[in-house]
Amino acid sequence: MVTFKVDDLKEMKSELKNFTDFLRASCVADDDIFASKLVSCELITNVIRHGGEPAEFVGEIIGGKICITVKAKSLEGINPCVDFPDVFAEGGRGLYIIRYLSGGNIECREGGMKVYLEMH
Repeated sequence: MVTFKVDDLKEMKSELKNFTDFLRASCVADDDIFASKLVSCELITNVIRHGGEPAEFVGEIIGGKICITVKAKSLEGINPCVDFPDVFAEGGRGLYIIRYLSGGNIECREGGMKVYLEMH
């Protein structure tokens, strides 16, 4: 399991390297590592850019799936998944990408999102 808190997009890159190193050490396929990093970047970037606060990250492998959880104080009391955009929406394409890569396997909770990615 990899956990961290990040409040700067520049920090995100080095913190996510720890996560990708963890996945590599767990013999995860390169395509799955790429998808995991993309989902993680989208979730963290949304919190920092739109919430203006640190993102709390947890990355782990559970039952053959990569589980990525991102939380933030600004998301407490709201459901971040009320309206997922479609591919033609002017905004929210990152959420569309997340939904596509996860096959919709997303848990929306007050305070954040948990995304499950199948490993191949």
